[in-house]
Amino acid sequence: MTDSPANLLCKACGLCCSGHLFAWVRLDANELDKVEKLGLKVIRDDPRQRGFLQPCAVWDGTCTVYTSPDYPRSCARYKCKQFKELVDEKTSLPEAMEKIQHAHELIRELENFLPASRTVSFRERLLTKIEDRSAENAPFREKAQRLISYFEDFFGVMDFFD
Repeated sequence: MTDSPANLLCKACGLCCSGHLFAWVRLDANELDKVEKLGLKVIRDDPRQRGFLQPCAVWDGTCTVYTSPDYPRSCARYKCKQFKELVDEKTSLPEAMEKIQHAHELIRELENFLPASRTVSFRERLLTKIEDRSAENAPFREKAQRLISYFEDFFGVMDFFD
């Protein structure tokens, strides 16, 4: 059985899994134990913020639990703008993949300015660096704003600063 173009796009992209778009993923109460058994560090303290942090521990260049019956429902429900446009035939798979590739290029360019971390997401490191209002950080802030606008325009992420 072959994957649909939308599923191919989703598994190839990973921006929502890698900590680039989001800091954490919300989980339903009945998913906590199942998702923890998948290898994800689950946050249970506050019922309004139950979930797991990004980058996702089971992301390894592709989602390693995408076809698991315990695949988190929030992950399954989330559809970025490129995914929706592909399903609605408003874009093609090559066009959507090109937008993803460009997003990855913008990310790589900014990554050079951020402190390395295996535990803190790109998104969180980016937001911390953006807070530096010094004149010498202005070029970085400008590049970061281009990426955030790109996320808004092509992936539908409207709450990057929340």
